[in-house]
This record gives sequence, C-alpha cells and structure tokens, in this order.
Amino acid sequence: MRPSGSPLNIRFVMSGLVLVILLGAIEQTVVAVALPAIASDLKGFGQLAWVISAYLVACAVTTPIWGKLSDIHGRSAALSAAIVIFILASIGCALASNMPQLIAFRVLQGMGGGGLISVAQATISNVIPPRERGRYQGYISGVFAAASLAGPVLGGYLTQYLSWRWIFWINLPLGLAALMLIRQSLRHLAFGSTQRTIDYPGAIMFATGLAAVLTAITRAGHGVALTETLNLILSAGGVVVLAGFGWHQNRIAAPLIPVSLLSNRTIAVCCALLFLAFFQFISMSVLLPLRFRIARGLGVDVAALHLLPLTLAISAGAFLAGRMMSASGRYKQLQLTGTIAAAAGSLTMALCRLDQSAAMVLAMCVMGLGIGLQFPTSLVAAQNEVGVEDIGVATALTSLSRLLGGAVGIALLSSLLGMLLHRVLPEVPGDQIFDFVLNSVAHRDAADRVFRQMFMVSAAASLVGPFLVLLLQEKALRKH
Repeated sequence: MRPSGSPLNIRFVMSGLVLVILLGAIEQTVVAVALPAIASDLKGFGQLAWVISAYLVACAVTTPIWGKLSDIHGRSAALSAAIVIFILASIGCALASNMPQLIAFRVLQGMGGGGLISVAQATISNVIPPRERGRYQGYISGVFAAASLAGPVLGGYLTQYLSWRWIFWINLPLGLAALMLIRQSLRHLAFGSTQRTIDYPGAIMFATGLAAVLTAITRAGHGVALTETLNLILSAGGVVVLAGFGWHQNRIAAPLIPVSLLSNRTIAVCCALLFLAFFQFISMSVLLPLRFRIARGLGVDVAALHLLPLTLAISAGAFLAGRMMSASGRYKQLQLTGTIAAAAGSLTMALCRLDQSAAMVLAMCVMGLGIGLQFPTSLVAAQNEVGVEDIGVATALTSLSRLLGGAVGIALLSSLLGMLLHRVLPEVPGDQIFDFVLNSVAHRDAADRVFRQMFMVSAAASLVGPFLVLLLQEKALRKH
C-alpha cells in the first residue's frame, strides 16, 4: 500500500529495486566461471566448490528470516541492512588472501543476499495493488532472469581482462547506488505489521535444520556419498530439527513462518512450481555452456553466449505474463501454459544433437518462455493469498523455493554428471574427469551423449509442473 500523504514515485522506487535485484541475481552465477582463477591464486582446489555453495546455503537459510524482519521493521530498514551486509562482505571477498577467508566472507555475503531479492519483491506489494502487481513483477522477473544468465558472461570478462577480485569489487558502486535509491524512495513507506518481535528460537531452529540438510545435499553434489557418516548425521539431524521447528511454529502466537501459510494449497503449489522452474533454469544455465565447452571446445565466454536465446525468452515470458495477468486478474491458465511449454522445450533439448542448432534455439525459446510465464504468476498468486502483515514471509517462501530448486539442481546434476562421465571413462580418476573431457577431442561425442541424458533428467522433473497447476484453486487478484 502507498503511505498516505506522501505518494511514491513508482519509477524511482523501481529503479532502486531493479538495482537490488541485479545485485542478488548476478551474484548467484557470476562466480562460477572465475573458480579456476580463484583456485590458482588462493591455492585451495579442495575447497573450491564451497565458494559457490557457501553463498547459496547462507542465502537460502536467511531468506525467510529477512522476510519476517521486513514485515516487522519495514521494507526500507530490512533492505538497507541486507545491502550493507552484502557490500561489506563483498569487500571482504575481494580482499581475501586465502580460501578459508573467502568462504567465510561468502557465507556473510549470502546472509545479506538472502534479503535482497525477497525483500525487494515484497516491497512491490506495498506500493502496487495485487491486480497491477503482475506487470511490475514481470519486469522484475525478467531482470532477474537476464541478470542471472548474464553473470557467467560478466564474470568471464572481468576475470580474463582484470582480475577475479573485480567480480566482488563491482558490487561496491552498484550496492551504494542501490542503498541511496532505497533510502530515498522508501523513507515514507508505512509498516504493514504491528508485531514488533521475532521468534528467535524458531529462527535458530530453522537456520540450523535447513543449513544441515543443504550442506549434506551440497556435499553429495561435490562427490561425497549420501551414505557417508557425516552426510547421514547432517541430513537426519537437519530433518529432526526442521520437524521440531514445525512443531514449535504451531504452538506460539507470533511464528516465524505462520502455519496457515505452510498449509495454504495455492502457496504450496506456487512454491513447488518455482522450485521446479528454477531447477530447470539452473540446469540449463550450468549444463548448456559446459556442454558447448566439452563437446565443441569453446571458451568460457563464448559458451556462455549460447544461453542468449534462453535469457531473452525467459525475460519475454515474464514480461508477457505480467501484462496479461494485470489485464485479466487471472494466473492459472498462464501457469499451465508455462509448465507445458517448459516441459516440451526441455524434452526437445534432450533429444537435440549439437549439430541441430536451429532445433536447439527453438527448444530454448519455448522452454524459456514457459519458465518466464511461471515466475511472476507464481509469486503474485502466493502474495494474493495473504494480508499485508504476512507479505514479506510469503514472498520469502517463494524466494526460498527458487533457491532450493537451484541448490538441489546443482548438487543433483553435478553428482549425476560426474557419475555418468565416470561410467563412460572408468579409467580416469573421478577428481580429474572434468579436466580430461575438456581437453580430450576423442571423447567429445561420448560426453555429449552424457549431457543429453542429463537434459532428460531435467525434462522428467518438468513433467510434474502441469499436474501441480491442476491442483490450484484460482482466486481472482484483488484490486486493492
């Protein structure tokens, strides 16, 4: 809602929010291409994978907490705090002299990053009514998709022509500009909740349980067996703590995540759709450039450019969904169309050979359009189910679903890729297999068959989407 007596300049607000989304989205993908340079400089190859995983885990764990904090203390205060933490941690990452320091600052950066996207999206709900919200969330979703897929390209150029440290230094001017815009444009925004306390025991239980489960999943993605002792302890302990968190939330007056949100069918379905959509999104953004690097011997920056059709299609789909949703006040048909298109495009990608360029581009466009249709519709549908006092938490749950989809997608597909490549090349040690296939022209065809099998896994997951949409009980978007 708009604060009375002080009308907001929507373009001014959106400019600040777009910068915040850029910060959060780029950071999720920009580091990946710089990993070899980081490892060479800091001499920490064994810990390299945690440079990405530490950020994603910290981001996921803190996202719902930021949502609740923004409901209690206001969007401006929460968003400003998240930006400051993110900037300071980025400086620490840029100055890190060894791998443990870098990983520690990446954890801190993820703690700030957990509030960037979720609170920015929740802020839109305070200044735009639900019926019009789809149009603006469409803009934001398009920016998010474009920034996420631009991250590898930006990271490649900064690393190649300057230094890997510049992928963190670049956050300083962007973050300061976003902070100034947010402080100015949101200073009159009214709070939506009269509750002034946060459930700290619940927050600790949630963070501990989810961090343990995600760490186990991430370690599995790095090649550690799920049945390994520490992984079993982490996963079992995390599940027990999360079960205790659910029990605790049902018995207190001011829960971190209200039980009514967790039991709401529309919110649950929308979160599941975003999980699957981001699973596909991450699958393509990670596997497709790697496929071109291995099977065609392309450089990092050139391989990343092959994601352009997918990027443009996701942005177009998000923009189109936002406009159509604002015009009709409906979202279910758009979600159904999106899930079917995403599944069809993903399946076509799995069947395409590398020499079928036109078919691959068409498949990426169809899949991207389908994924884009789901981003703003699922978010706005979830927000439409709650009052203004719970908007922050509901939005944070959708952001958490995206992050979990990405984290699980990266872990599952990385582990599966290594296993399938090792099956094709059993004579190559597991820790050397990626370097081997990158430099082995003779094994490119075999490696490409493995990638097509990986795309088939992504396609199989996407087939669940249309059936989930059928479970939705659509509610017309509110006009106020």
